Amino acid sequence: MNLRDLKYLIALADTRHFGKAAQRCFVSQPTLSGQIKKLEQELGISIFERSHRSVEITDAGKGVLSHARNIVEQADAIQQLALSFRDPTAGALRIGAIPTISPYLMPLILKPLQQKYPQMKLIISEEQTDTLLQRLKNHEIDAAILATLHPEMDFNVLPLYREPFWLAYPPAHPFYNLDEISQQDLDNSELLLLAEGHCLAQQAMQACHMSERPERGEMANLRASSLETLLQLVAVGYGTTLIPALSLTGSWISGRGVVTRELHLPNTWRQVSLLYRPSFPRAPALDALQQVIKASLPNTVEKL
Repeated sequence: MNLRDLKYLIALADTRHFGKAAQRCFVSQPTLSGQIKKLEQELGISIFERSHRSVEITDAGKGVLSHARNIVEQADAIQQLALSFRDPTAGALRIGAIPTISPYLMPLILKPLQQKYPQMKLIISEEQTDTLLQRLKNHEIDAAILATLHPEMDFNVLPLYREPFWLAYPPAHPFYNLDEISQQDLDNSELLLLAEGHCLAQQAMQACHMSERPERGEMANLRASSLETLLQLVAVGYGTTLIPALSLTGSWISGRGVVTRELHLPNTWRQVSLLYRPSFPRAPALDALQQVIKASLPNTVEKL
């Protein structure tokens, strides 16, 4: 048994396909298949259940996979530890972020990060909260930038910023003539929401005191998958929506026929944090990333 075999094992478990796993490991399919078979013979168990159509991991294999991930991460940690004596921030850093954060935060930090830590290589993935948490647990990413925290999460948390919600509505909307928008005004508005699975949708519902999604009316069947789509719907008069303050940066929101204004109401904000495993060996790199993020934020959000 060696690290190479464990990496083959992890690749096959992740892809559930011998060809894709071989491509990921830069070897031929027969080579990978043969090494996996030798590993199973050495251990005396079947790690995978194979058929013509699928590759599934066995119960015994799941236990082996969990240890394999830890061993490979710790082996990488040894290499990174040696590198850290020269530069603690050098090397690849795999960061996941949710879709309502990544497109607006990453353009702000990539250049400052490169200038301050030229040896750091940021590898970014963009997925919904549940997927990122699972990938973080599985050691597939090193840290995740999220706007949802649960007490049962077994991760370390680095606070980044508190982000207020802004209200977006068309110019012809009654909100346009109001000096202040009250909670009652907000509760009675036709609020457009992102599809299920996006934490921003749940946060918007909480801000508007909504216990469940609308089941009737024009808004009931609208399920947008991005803020971009929500704003397009607002622009043509389908309703209003809440958008996080950081999404106001840049020019993407201008020229859409949409009015935006900050809400001055209780609990109309979200907290954004950087989560990582307690066992992750390169905490100084995450501390450096945290500092660059805070230094790059606009004044529309509150640094934590």
